[in-house]
Amino acid sequence: MPRPFTPKVVTANDLVEGDVIYLAHDGAWVRDMCMAWLIEDEDEAATQLALAETQPEIAVGPYLAGAKACPVGPVPTHFREVFRANGPSNRAHGKQASAPVAAHAYAKAAAHV
Repeated sequence: MPRPFTPKVVTANDLVEGDVIYLAHDGAWVRDMCMAWLIEDEDEAATQLALAETQPEIAVGPYLAGAKACPVGPVPTHFREVFRANGPSNRAHGKQASAPVAAHAYAKAAAHV
């Protein structure tokens, strides 16, 4: 019996800067998971992943990552994605320093993983 589909975001790494990026609803790539498109339909997720794979000049290694709705936007459902969403874990800079609201939401999500 196949497992039921759970909401996903399309994520990858930016080719030039290496940052984690997410596919937004308008087709743009964003660096904050809160602005990502939370895809709740399995066929749509497969379609968007296939489209992301056609953009190697922007996105490296796109894949679907589990996420759930939160008041600030999608948040990760797996600890690996919490780490990716928060940026480097060895010091507070980049995403951790500039997006305390998102970091707080991710931390809360991680507490429930």
